[in-house]
Amino acid sequence: MTAAVSPRTVYGQAGLALTAMPRTPRATCAVRLIDRRTGLTHRVNGSPLVIFTRNPAEAVADLLEGRDASVWEARVEPIGEPS
Repeated sequence: MTAAVSPRTVYGQAGLALTAMPRTPRATCAVRLIDRRTGLTHRVNGSPLVIFTRNPAEAVADLLEGRDASVWEARVEPIGEPS
């Protein structure tokens, strides 16, 4: 499940696109940096930039820090549901 979130959802920064957040804060998420111009995940040395975390708001803030919100967005995708 992947969806976009308004720019003011996390820390008031623009350029955020979060999936529907997991129901519990302990769920692991994949956070990707997306180039709005292409719709593709940003790559570093050919590998997609993905952060696996249990704190997606912090990962999104880190990924978007100092980036142009008209060019970049972050997407959060829950990975499974904890038991």
